[in-house]
Amino acid sequence: MTHADFLRGTDNSTSERANAHLDLRGTPCPINFVRTKLRLEKMPHGSLLEVWLDPGEPIEQVPDSLTMEGYQVEKIDERQDFFCLLVRRPATS
Repeated sequence: MTHADFLRGTDNSTSERANAHLDLRGTPCPINFVRTKLRLEKMPHGSLLEVWLDPGEPIEQVPDSLTMEGYQVEKIDERQDFFCLLVRRPATS
């Protein structure tokens, strides 16, 4: 995946509410948090990002780190082999 691809996101989002999707399965900590934060910063205020994360350290660390940075984690769904995280960029900076 190129830098442009991850900024653009993908079209295989499973949430109809999400404005963008980021598949970070196989991406280690803290790179998955950094990529999520960078993607959120490029999105309009108030928009929703769907992030796919591996079990273990990624799902344990990324949601807490995003919350500490001021992002709103709206939902965490456990899927068959990964977790689906919905996180919203604050409406104002």
